[in-house]
Amino acid sequence: MYARTFGATTQGVDGLIISVEVDSANGMPAFDIVGLPSIAVRESKERVRTAIKNSGLRSRAEKITINLAPASIKKESAGLDLPIAIGLLAAQGRLRPSTCEEFLFVAELSLEGMLRSVAGVLPVAMTAREQGFKKIIVAQENINEALLVEGLEVYAPRNLIELVDFLDGDIELDPALPQPVEEPEGFVELVDDFADMQGQFMAKRALEIAAAGGHNVLMVGVPGSGKTMLAKRMSSILPEMTREEALEVTKIYSIAGKLPQGSGLMTKRPFQNPNHDASSAAIIGGGSVPTPGQVTLAHNGVLFLDELPEFKKPVLEALREPLEERQITISRVSGTLTFPSSMILICAMNPCPCGWNGDPDHFCRCSTLDIKKYTRRLSGPLLDRIDIQIRVPRVKYDDLSSKRRNEPSSMIRKRVSAAREIQTRRLEKYHLFCNAQMTHALIQKLCVLEPAAEELLKEVFETKKLSARSYDRIIKVGRTIADLAGGMDLISSRHIAEAIKLRSDFEIEN
Repeated sequence: MYARTFGATTQGVDGLIISVEVDSANGMPAFDIVGLPSIAVRESKERVRTAIKNSGLRSRAEKITINLAPASIKKESAGLDLPIAIGLLAAQGRLRPSTCEEFLFVAELSLEGMLRSVAGVLPVAMTAREQGFKKIIVAQENINEALLVEGLEVYAPRNLIELVDFLDGDIELDPALPQPVEEPEGFVELVDDFADMQGQFMAKRALEIAAAGGHNVLMVGVPGSGKTMLAKRMSSILPEMTREEALEVTKIYSIAGKLPQGSGLMTKRPFQNPNHDASSAAIIGGGSVPTPGQVTLAHNGVLFLDELPEFKKPVLEALREPLEERQITISRVSGTLTFPSSMILICAMNPCPCGWNGDPDHFCRCSTLDIKKYTRRLSGPLLDRIDIQIRVPRVKYDDLSSKRRNEPSSMIRKRVSAAREIQTRRLEKYHLFCNAQMTHALIQKLCVLEPAAEELLKEVFETKKLSARSYDRIIKVGRTIADLAGGMDLISSRHIAEAIKLRSDFEIEN
């Protein structure tokens, strides 16, 4: 007898609906799964048979053939356990096939028949709604995730026998409701705030501009100057995510299996801080079946690379594509996948191997050759993509010991959010959200400079032999500075002068 059910897996950052076709016929007992199953999916036949047996259900020893369509795409998810089990029971007459086709089944099975959570339920649920499904079956740990998609009835039985009784009509299951997420007892969340930062007023100003316009930043300073503290507080001044942005981030973390169990929508902007010995696949994404890397996990948030020259050169050069295109394309024999990577890159580094070059109170032990060798690990094309490059000096004692209350992140965020609203109104018809996303054509159209600003930029461009990319980025930073000042129509020479200062405060010889 033939039956069909529907399951799902993920492909890139999207869900993919899988048609599970089951045929159970007389013949030599066998259990074959075809349609490019991965090892995890091939092993599902053992989990399914054992789960059915331990649930008190009967499965006849027949020749069982299961086809996963489309057959040309490799299937990776253990969440296909449940549609295979339900399809097998329907093919052997235990369930009505027509009833089973009304649902999308997404869960792993334990050997005792319990439904287990799987990664990627949110993008799967979004795809299911787009393809006309009205009902979805998930594990209880995935309830909040599935409920983020409006227009779907979510059901979460505890085990296989409860699901079978529900499909048979023997019991009623109410659609699932949002589940409370419990915080550990005594948990106190520590919030990084700019109010904790003493001194470093120019660096704070630079990060405020970066947050307002979505610009990349390189901070160069001696050890202990506060570069890492500044970077970790960047998320606290970024505007709150829109629901669209939050869904994008939640979808990525769901696919990567990094969404906390039982949680729903992620509302905090991500902050990723990989170690400098991370591989290219870890930073950019990859693997035999490509998975999101740090640049994608930082989407709509911040990617912080501390000790930038210590990262492997192939990793640094691979950053050029996501910084320019705001997405990363990974090609494999099996296909090509594109992951989003619209993040703010914050980098920190010492000015030399010993760290004290340029500090008036410490002796630098590095030779000129050592310094050049160290800084030349960063290529010109990579540095060209970093809008703001500043020196962060050592904090003075008077600043450290000051009892004056510093400006909190909440106040800075208000100015940043106001500037972003100006940019949203200007750019929304182009489906852009911040100045850093503007193309050269949009810069020509939307960024009008006063004559004095034009003269200043021309002089600096010719004197410093800047690239076309540097020219664009200076104007974009100038546009952001003008937006922070109230959204003036014209970009003044003062705005351009500050943008130039923020880009040339520390220049690396290459």
